[in-house]
Amino acid sequence: MILQSYINGQWTQGTGEGSPMFDAVTGETIGFATTEGLDIPSALAYGRTKGGEKLRKMTFQERGNMLKTLALYLNKRKEQFYDISYKTGATRVDSWIDIEGGFGNLFANASLRKLFPNQPYHVEGDPIDLSRGGRFMAHHILVPKRGVAVHINAFNFPVWGMLEKCAVNWMAGMAAVVLPAPQTSYLTEAVVRVIIDSGILPEGALQLLSGMTKSILDTVESQDVVTFTGSAHTGRILKAHPRLVQEAVPFTMEADSLNCSVLGEDAVPGTPEFDLFVKEVRKEMTVKTGQKCTAIRRIIVPENLVEDVQIALGKQLDKVTIGDPRLKEVRMGALINKAQVQSVKDQVSKLVQTADMVYGSLDNIDAVGADGEKGAFLSPILLRENNPFKNTAVHEIEAFGPVSTIMPYKNMDEAIELAQMGKGSLVSSIFTNDDKRAKEYVVGAASHHGRILVGNRDMAKQSTGHGSPLPLLVHGGPGRAGGGEEMGGMRGIKHYMQRCAIQGSPTTLTEVTGIYQANAEYKETLKHPFAYHWEDIEAGMSLKTHKRTVTDTDIINFANLTWDHFYAHTDITSLEGSIFEKRTAHGYFIIAAAAGLFVYPNKGPVAANYGLEECRFLRPIYHNDTIYVRLTCKQKIDRDSRGKELPSGIVKWFVEVFDQEDELVAIATILTMVQKINPFKTIDKKSIQNYLGKLTEDTKPAWGNMSSQQMVEHLEYSLRVASGEIQDFEIETPEKYLEKVQDSLYTHDKMPRNFEAPKLLQNLISEARYENLAEAKQKLIEAYHAFELYFKENPEATTKNAVFGALDKFEWSLMNTKHFNHHFEQFGLL
Repeated sequence: MILQSYINGQWTQGTGEGSPMFDAVTGETIGFATTEGLDIPSALAYGRTKGGEKLRKMTFQERGNMLKTLALYLNKRKEQFYDISYKTGATRVDSWIDIEGGFGNLFANASLRKLFPNQPYHVEGDPIDLSRGGRFMAHHILVPKRGVAVHINAFNFPVWGMLEKCAVNWMAGMAAVVLPAPQTSYLTEAVVRVIIDSGILPEGALQLLSGMTKSILDTVESQDVVTFTGSAHTGRILKAHPRLVQEAVPFTMEADSLNCSVLGEDAVPGTPEFDLFVKEVRKEMTVKTGQKCTAIRRIIVPENLVEDVQIALGKQLDKVTIGDPRLKEVRMGALINKAQVQSVKDQVSKLVQTADMVYGSLDNIDAVGADGEKGAFLSPILLRENNPFKNTAVHEIEAFGPVSTIMPYKNMDEAIELAQMGKGSLVSSIFTNDDKRAKEYVVGAASHHGRILVGNRDMAKQSTGHGSPLPLLVHGGPGRAGGGEEMGGMRGIKHYMQRCAIQGSPTTLTEVTGIYQANAEYKETLKHPFAYHWEDIEAGMSLKTHKRTVTDTDIINFANLTWDHFYAHTDITSLEGSIFEKRTAHGYFIIAAAAGLFVYPNKGPVAANYGLEECRFLRPIYHNDTIYVRLTCKQKIDRDSRGKELPSGIVKWFVEVFDQEDELVAIATILTMVQKINPFKTIDKKSIQNYLGKLTEDTKPAWGNMSSQQMVEHLEYSLRVASGEIQDFEIETPEKYLEKVQDSLYTHDKMPRNFEAPKLLQNLISEARYENLAEAKQKLIEAYHAFELYFKENPEATTKNAVFGALDKFEWSLMNTKHFNHHFEQFGLL
């Protein structure tokens, strides 16, 4: 079998024999991976155009929802990937980190859409006033790069390695070309096939090259981004590629590093921190058979605790069962192949020239359920370097497998120095219950590490551990670790975007950024801004209110109501030497009074006050001063609705309070939850009659096989259920799903086509109950009238629905709206 690549919109196969792929457990050849003969430059160009153009036009909200949909889709199909992953030598736990950890990156990055505007580009930071009058200003925006992200990945995480990078570039609006390591590319290919078949991503957003290629960087362009995960040696070669230098292509490297974990001097045997430390080291030595770029390679221990750690760690390693990763009792599987086993042995042979091997063997292996000779098995190897300051091989040579070295330190300064001798690591950790000692280590070692975990008894149960990079945190490190960054939440997304400083007038920049800039021209509205739905509101939309005079009585009453008796409000005899001249209104009274001036009293799209972000009192308001408000839309932020909540977005309103001299006295940003426009057509007695007037016996459905009369009778029956006339049936949705199903009524999602109706309704639909369509129409109108009358007489009543459970009047109106729209659309009446 020769593995296929997916480029230029199709699956294709390279020529030549390619690189062999082996089953790590049995040693059998799985197939071959080759890219020979493939047009790689055209694949890069295809990603820049076909995939990139669609992604760049999508908003952050659309990209985030796309990732969420893809994550859910993949998660439902995860078991098929576990079956393949066992061939890499990974146990179920190892595979979980790779497979579901990769899907988790999609979920985590999808959630970041809430931090970005509902547009294809991002506005960064605060506006910058470049002039005294505020008429010339600047802001920074970030737009998607117009290139393609080229990801060159390592063999140890064939799923996570791809998705942790792609999730970020897709969120930024950039397409990707993935080059997985040949050894495990068969697992990457399996996941890519499912992704492509899903149709969730735009065509060209993801391409796959299955096999080695030395020419992938030859045609990269300045708008592209290249990322690499692997050995520091290979990374340095790629980083110096002439094309990267010529085109100034951003290059991010995440290289294997000699990560360390430090045991604090207070963490003596018997303390929770000592036990946590030993278990963490054992885990990092054996998970993925030590084939992790974040694994603990150097174990830095107080010199008086070296023996204790060595003995405790040996006991922990004794519990590790090695063998076929499919077996439940197996805790450590195989390395990726025999070549990797030999590589690890070669590196260990160099380390033992000065260090002692205190646990394990390079030759003897007892593999459970597998042939230790045929599979790529290796025992955990624990070394001990007694003189780590003199014998520096332990800080320079990495055995990429289940190998780690204990070394002593005398004091915290020495521990920090040893940590730094790795010349740059992805991660370090310290286990201590002394926060001052933790601070000393973190501040001293942070310059040489991309991430530091402080472990103690308080965080143990929730901790993700030393070796787990997290999507919202930076993954990378200085020096040997590559000097790059991956993931990191919003930071990671910005790596695939171009930052540009925009200068101009506040009015112009309001239009460019989609955020109202102070001193920009207002957009006067025909009606109150609170009367508009979320989609119809735009930055700069503004209202000037009428005026209100603040009286002595207002101030005293507010003080009595709030119990805020600050002297400036209540004791005018104490004003001497203060900044106040007269009785002063409370700042929060000004904000409250401002709300009274700008709030729209009628029921409308504004669902709720969502909070207050900023508030400044610029000068006092005294009794008998007069104020008015300028309310302006500052920014719109999309949001996900949850539970029984109608879809809505957040609108930030810039509130400016002026006095009678038109002087600005206070500003605030308030947030409101504003409902979105309901996409469904209104359903009432009149509209039903109008739609039914278009329906004939010959009208054919766009989907399904109901006749027009059966559809009308179906709707009539559902109304009789709603009005309580028919209730002799059981709810078919299981109780544990009922709340979620009921919540779906509140969304703006359409009912699914070809949905399998409850058995009760299926039986009724099979045969017409009335003589003709005209009679069925009349019965439907009568049923709707009965529905309205029932809830008019019984406004607090609930009646059963076979799918959605017990519904009240409002929920039935939601149900009817969706249901009627669904079937009227089915028959082309809308």
